[in-house]
Amino acid sequence: MAEKTDVNANWDACLDLSVRRFVYSSVAGAFGGLLLFRSPVSRWASVAFGAGVGIGSAYTDCSHIFHGSPAKMECPKKTSSAHEQLTPLNTPPNVPASQVC
Repeated sequence: MAEKTDVNANWDACLDLSVRRFVYSSVAGAFGGLLLFRSPVSRWASVAFGAGVGIGSAYTDCSHIFHGSPAKMECPKKTSSAHEQLTPLNTPPNVPASQVC
């Protein structure tokens, strides 16, 4: 039962965070649109941009709430032996190519 309560608390926190960030960033976009733009289309675009920023920020934080921090991305595996012989131009000569992403 404790896990279900924890999941419900996570959903409540995520929903609260999403609504607040959506509303606050939409209001900030509307205010910025009123100050910066004269055209109604540009003002609505500013509101939409603010809403998108709020939703994206809420999505990122909700993913942290449910899954913890995202995994660190790793370098792709190198399969070609010819690639190991080449070194990038910005790499010092004493660093092997296998240690460079």
